[in-house]
Amino acid sequence: MKIQVFGMTDVGVKRKNNQDTFLVDENLGLYIVADGMGGHLGGEVASKLAAETTQSFCREYKDLSPRERLEKAVNAASEKIYTEGQKNENLKDMGTTVVALLSHENYGYIAQVGDSRVYLFSQGAVWQITEDHTVVQEEVRAGIISPEDIENHEFQHVITRSVGYQKEVVVDVYRRKLQLNDRFLLCSDGLSGLVKSHEMLEQLESNSLETSVKNLIALANSRGGADNITIVVCQVVP
Repeated sequence: MKIQVFGMTDVGVKRKNNQDTFLVDENLGLYIVADGMGGHLGGEVASKLAAETTQSFCREYKDLSPRERLEKAVNAASEKIYTEGQKNENLKDMGTTVVALLSHENYGYIAQVGDSRVYLFSQGAVWQITEDHTVVQEEVRAGIISPEDIENHEFQHVITRSVGYQKEVVVDVYRRKLQLNDRFLLCSDGLSGLVKSHEMLEQLESNSLETSVKNLIALANSRGGADNITIVVCQVVP
């Protein structure tokens, strides 16, 4: 089996610059979406550093297990971003979310920090694999609010973990045995905040990867496009 992939990023309707970055490395089997934050320049720098550092680490340390490789790669990125931020006042306190998919020996390993997401579409159904690192998600886990309260909560976009705000970060890693026709959708919250998972499924079930991605970006923009929108879709094919 191999991975067929299409990725795209869009500035959205409201923002003047794009602080999202995506990376596709088919030789490594590595796919990344990062959503940067931290001033006009900082977010753009942080997301790019996160993607490039994660890629470099994964390429260099192939002897590590996939799980360890991802955890250490994202932490290497966190240290790099933090160090660069300390050197440059204009980049201080920059950070980024990261979701990364690494395919290895018929398994997919998913790393996550922040509120960018990975969805799995398989056999006509959809699952959100990752769990947002946000204030409201912590409140849901603690039973303070219900999942239905998230959409209108004033702190729904306040994240509790990011790559680069500190030198080290806790990375959530998930594993899934790859099955034929599985599709993994990695995205920034510019998509997930405006488009429901069943709408993503409808597009992926009806169209090619490229058309699906373009249609989903157009849909998010039609609903306000309040943030940058980035999507990478990976499909397991023969």
